[in-house]
Amino acid sequence: MIKALDINLNIKHIITDQQAWHYHIVPQSITETELILYIDNEYLSPNVKEELELTLNKTITLVPIDPGTIKYTLNRYYRKSGDKSSNEHTIVNIKSDDFLTSLIQEAQEMQSSDIHIETYEEFCRIRYRIDGKLLEKHRLEKENYPALINKIKIKANIDIAEKRLPQDGRILHESWNTKFDIRVSVLPTLNGEKIVLRLLNKDSSRIEITKLGFTIEQQNIFLENIKKTHGIILISGPTGSGKSTTLYATLKTLNKIERNILTIEDPIEYTLSGINQVQLREDIGLTFSKALRTFLRQDPDIIMLGEIRDNETAQMAIRAALTGHLVLSTIHTNSAWGIISRLSDMGIPPFLLADTINLCVAQRLIRLLCPKCKEKIRFEVSHLPQQFRTTNIPEYHYIARGCEECYYTGYHGRKAIYEVIPIDLELSNLIKQNSSNIEKFKHEKKILSLAETAYNDFILGNTSLEEIYPILLNNL
Repeated sequence: MIKALDINLNIKHIITDQQAWHYHIVPQSITETELILYIDNEYLSPNVKEELELTLNKTITLVPIDPGTIKYTLNRYYRKSGDKSSNEHTIVNIKSDDFLTSLIQEAQEMQSSDIHIETYEEFCRIRYRIDGKLLEKHRLEKENYPALINKIKIKANIDIAEKRLPQDGRILHESWNTKFDIRVSVLPTLNGEKIVLRLLNKDSSRIEITKLGFTIEQQNIFLENIKKTHGIILISGPTGSGKSTTLYATLKTLNKIERNILTIEDPIEYTLSGINQVQLREDIGLTFSKALRTFLRQDPDIIMLGEIRDNETAQMAIRAALTGHLVLSTIHTNSAWGIISRLSDMGIPPFLLADTINLCVAQRLIRLLCPKCKEKIRFEVSHLPQQFRTTNIPEYHYIARGCEECYYTGYHGRKAIYEVIPIDLELSNLIKQNSSNIEKFKHEKKILSLAETAYNDFILGNTSLEEIYPILLNNL
């Protein structure tokens, strides 16, 4: 089975999508003077090395790789440039039997997480969610729209006769020698049914803690805490902030033959060999709390809960931690310290929180500026939110412009930013005292807030002020 090469996201942007596809190359590693690139052995020629050295201003070393591996890696990490700009939609005819397959494959190539198929009074359209934002890609003929909806319903085992009620289903899709699930949601609207396809890539080979976005200090704290044999590690953030990916990367690190790891998830986004994964089924009574109650009778070492939603689940997680298990989960709060307040609101006594919580993590995803078209301009301090205070004021900063390489969005790829608060003895005592202000503690321990972490990426030119402005507004 063909597998993609493992590309470090920190050096992915050294070459553009156009260069990657033109030369069939992907980066392996880089030093101050040398860049090592994998290359399709069918594209290797004496002129390529010279051209790349002139273009990239580096000494180039080329490592030949078989064509299948290179193509699979390119499809995963780099987007193909189309003949049309992203703000031009194409009128398509969906009568072809393979249209739906082509649609899904195109979404995969563009690294889209969702496909939105929707109808309005005068037109129908298809949009892809790329890097967290929707991008219109196709327009459909009104008379062809019902046929596409029915094709999707049949593949997802959804009742095609029911058009008045919301329905859910799933499609098992096979593409490029990989299988993955597609969650299908059908919603009746004023002008017809809207469908959203959520692409769930089961391949976990690319997920590594070292590539998520932690700073070195945050990564060391995180890795130290997941080595503990009991307690709770909680990750907070809104929907779509990458919490599940962080959990999967953690499980992958902890996955050893001598450990029994159980998870209850909704949905199972990645398949991890050697880990017992359970799909949540609330419609038949398989809830987080009920699964956790059963897990405790399965002799687990590590338990992962997709989310702590209510008091019963929180109580069960505390009980599991107190009885010698390491529990990983997510929760919806605005900051890392907000996790403590949220659990207190659920009725968990402060002394239990102090004794069981090992680590509080908050995270967000920020889009990275397209390296091909980002523009350097002079920075004005008045551009910053009034409540965000910093002495590190740059002379210049980068803004998003948009080009063919990034589908005229100005951004290419995303990374996670984190706030990591380890619960040591001092902080444990503050929890027991119901203290809500830990700013002095965070300052003494040099713990970066989400806003400070985002601002550092802005200073480095990785992202724009526009992208992180909402995070700076919530400088907690």
